[in-house]
This record gives sequence, structure tokens and C-alpha cells, in this order.
Amino acid sequence: MHVFITGGTGLIGSAVVTELLGHGHTVLALARSDASALAVEAAGAEPLRGDLSDLDTLRAGAAKADGVIHLAFGNDFSSADALARTIAEESAALAALSGELVGSDRPFVTVSGTPYVPGRVSTETDAVPTDGPVGGRGRAVTAVLGLASRGVRSTAVRLPRTVHKEGKGGFAGLLTDTARRTGVSGYPGDGAQRWPAVHALDAAVLFRLALESAPAGTSWHAVADEGDTVRDIATVIGRRLGLPVEAVSQETFGPLGPIFATDQPASSTRTREALGWEPKHLSLLEDLENIQP
Repeated sequence: MHVFITGGTGLIGSAVVTELLGHGHTVLALARSDASALAVEAAGAEPLRGDLSDLDTLRAGAAKADGVIHLAFGNDFSSADALARTIAEESAALAALSGELVGSDRPFVTVSGTPYVPGRVSTETDAVPTDGPVGGRGRAVTAVLGLASRGVRSTAVRLPRTVHKEGKGGFAGLLTDTARRTGVSGYPGDGAQRWPAVHALDAAVLFRLALESAPAGTSWHAVADEGDTVRDIATVIGRRLGLPVEAVSQETFGPLGPIFATDQPASSTRTREALGWEPKHLSLLEDLENIQP
């Protein structure tokens, strides 16, 4: 299968590109800079110059492909307005890709986060939030899944709070960055809230499986660890950086503060049973031991 991918040079996307190429697929990857284009070529894929705001380029990439995987998402979490702009950009990109794929019966794999369900572990059948700080993203992904009735084999891989590799990535990576900046390895609340996690190499396998065989209109959980407490995560980070571990205000984490403070464990039982996915790589707490002081 010839696959068009956005976000193909990020921590997750680069693993997905390698996974696809290793299983006989060819890859056309969106590249927003010369450095990204070189990284795509070095991986053995073909670059397509442009970024997520270049809607004509996105349509052209999808038109050339047998299937599409969307992973690109901006990393500006500095304010609520910045987060809203990032989500709006992604929503427009998903609409452009969707328009190119309608009626083609081609696979379209997009991404969201695992949902928060008060009082229990979330599952693949739970709906993603369509309000709150990231509600716009939930609405956009829901629209993509709705393409199942319009001749698109659309699916969503839901990623946990931390997708990690070599001690980096995800919400745990943001905790690490904040600890370096503030001199304290902090956690909001009492730190008992749980975050799910997965290694990037395991997540990459699930993206491939969804592309190859997942039924239209379905969602899947790329969850290896159902939920480590944020206090345990901060404790490893503090030890690795030689910093004190303390409770801090959720405002420390900007617009993501309310999400950071929420207990949000998630299950992948259905995903493992239905798609035969089985995580094999380091857990989050084990991988955080790779953080360099």
C-alpha cells in the first residue's frame, strides 16, 4: 500500500514510517522543512514539502495514496488561544483530507487522545470529549469516523497521555521540561491521578494494523500501561534530574493544567483482542530512567 502520512518525522510518526516500510508499504510523508525532508529520505520514504496549513498539498498527497495516516499536531501549549489555533489548523487539515477520500473506500487513520470517564477506566467504546480545552479535536475526529457512511474506511487510534521513547515524549515529557525550567519536579493535586502510556514503537504497530485491517468507523486504544500515578512519574523525573518532588499548582502547566490534574486511566483490552496488538517495549516508568540529568 502507498501511504500518505502527516507528522512523519515526529517521535511517533518516525516510528510509524519505519513500521510501514518494514512491512512492505511505501510512504509519502509531509515535510515542512529541508531538515524534515532529509529525515524522510533517510528513513527510506518520499517527502512532500508543505505543512498542515497547506490544504492543497494535503489533498495532493491524499490523491496519490492508497491510504492516509494523520499524525501532525502543533506543540504550542503556551496559552488557551494557542491551543485553540492548533486545533483549528488540524480540523481544517482533516476536512481537506476527508474531502479527497470520500467515496474511495481507502483507509484513513487519524489520531485522538484516550477519553476521560469519571470513576472508571475508559474503553474503546467511550466517546471522546467534544467540549473543554480539546473539545474541538474530539469533534474533528468524530467527523472523520462519520466518513464510514461515505465510502471511507476511517478509523481512529487513541493515544494515551504519554507516548514515549528514550525517556522523552508526551505529558511525561512536558513534566520533565517543566521540572528543568522551574527546578522542581512538580505534580498537580495529590498526584494520585493516573495517566496511561505507551512506547512509540508499540503505538506504531497499532497504526499499521489499523491501516491494514480495522473496520470503518472504529476507535482503538494504543495503551500499554493503563495508568501510572503522576506522583510516581514526577518521582522518577525528580530523581533523574536531581530535583525535589513536590505538589504544585495546576496553573504551572498552563492551559493543560486541568487535564494534568484529571484521573484518566484507559484500557486496551478490546484493541488487543480484536487486532492482535500486543505491546512489547519498555513501560513508561522504565523508559523514564533514560532521562539525562
